[in-house]
Amino acid sequence: MTMPTSPTPSNAPRPLAAAGQDPTFHGRRVHFIGIGGSGMSGLARLVADRGGICTGTDASENPAVDSLRSVGIRIETGDAAIALPERCDLVVASAAIPPEHPSRVAATDRGLEILSYAEAVGRAMIGRTAVSIAGTHGKSTTTSMLAHVLVRCGLDPSFIAGANCPQIGGGSRVGADRLPSHPDPTDTGDRPGIFVAEACEFNRSFHHHRPTMALINNVEEDHLDFYESIDEIVKSFHDFARLIPAADIGGRLLIAHEGGHRREISAGLPCDVRTFGFSPAADFQVFFDAAAGRIGILDSGAFVAEWSSRLAGHHNALNAAAAGILAHWLGAAWDDIATALADFEGLDRRMQFLGTMPTADGGQARVFDDYGHHPSECEATLHALRTAERPQRLICVFQPHQHSRTRFLLEQFAHGFSQADLVLVPRIHFVRDSEEERRLISAGDLVERLRDHGTSAMHVHPFEAIVEHLEAIGRDGDLIVVMGAGPVWQIGRGVVDRGVHGGDST
Repeated sequence: MTMPTSPTPSNAPRPLAAAGQDPTFHGRRVHFIGIGGSGMSGLARLVADRGGICTGTDASENPAVDSLRSVGIRIETGDAAIALPERCDLVVASAAIPPEHPSRVAATDRGLEILSYAEAVGRAMIGRTAVSIAGTHGKSTTTSMLAHVLVRCGLDPSFIAGANCPQIGGGSRVGADRLPSHPDPTDTGDRPGIFVAEACEFNRSFHHHRPTMALINNVEEDHLDFYESIDEIVKSFHDFARLIPAADIGGRLLIAHEGGHRREISAGLPCDVRTFGFSPAADFQVFFDAAAGRIGILDSGAFVAEWSSRLAGHHNALNAAAAGILAHWLGAAWDDIATALADFEGLDRRMQFLGTMPTADGGQARVFDDYGHHPSECEATLHALRTAERPQRLICVFQPHQHSRTRFLLEQFAHGFSQADLVLVPRIHFVRDSEEERRLISAGDLVERLRDHGTSAMHVHPFEAIVEHLEAIGRDGDLIVVMGAGPVWQIGRGVVDRGVHGGDST
């Protein structure tokens, strides 16, 4: 297909700008509890750039903490991480910090304002051209894709993503984000700057966002420890979409034509609503040639962009198309968008190739790492890897994340691993659930259900035993993918490192 040269569009939204300095953060002493997470660390950078005097605490040292210290943010870790600074005006707490945490208790006793991470992100969106990336799956990937395109197209965005993308310098960036102290009435550009952030539906936290435009990539059952049904989840997404302003002041929603519950979610919205997907009925139709890795976007039946993708899978084709459409709405030209998306290399822990493991028959197995922890994510990743890599065998190490998710979605998980020749299941990663919930299901229950559906599966624990088992059974031409949102990534790193060091990973 031959692409025409695209002129710079005039369809960029008008920013919902406010004059003067940012009243939420400028000149205020802001303390972050749990500052070392990908989202919190990015938010701390943004607040500091807006004139906030930032401090923070975290349970342990990590690269994000080191990076924040390098720009002058004082951070305490370990035993010292429970103290609240004597001088503090505002506290931002990670979603992982419980109300009984000593710093939160101290802040409450002092009468300080405490914001959740999502609330602080919503405050940071006010006065910006804010883009919220929502959906059950693909938020981190699409956020990073969009950020990459905007940077490459010279639109200088700020962004916060939930995963590390080395190509764009990590999971966050501060671009042309400051409000002007003396606005120039002759400046018709998109200032103040673009701010892109993930919008998570858990605990309805995305209801705190204040987007100018938003993406709803897909909507499925998840977080059923919080939501009672898919109907309640769909309503929550509808309430989120209602936060987008009216079309006449730049409000726009891009929603999946298939799998996005678009009719229920978009009903009665004052913003401009457009759909995307593989269906010819979508406003933006997406074409994907899996064998060639070619992606194309049609607008009103005409190709506007086409590129060769480095990322496998139909799900990544949709993620990329959504990022491209949003970038065009923000002012990027289609030709530049296609060039940038063709150059996108991916994120850590998203179908990430780690290296090879020597096998006992003298060959090698290729090892991948993936964050997938929902049945649909697992199925999409396994299908993409089998299609792209064509292994002799596909061996999956899957650690379920949360007992409640495993129990509620057990039947979906049983169907989601049909592409694997063997599934090894360690213990369920215990997160957020009660001890009672923990007793209701085990990894053995998942293994039994997988076998009932014809998938070869076995429960192996601890992680060291899985590494040894993979070394014992691996054959030349195998593909090993380690999946899950918990510490299961250590297994993939372990088999590769042991291979490099001749069986000694220390």
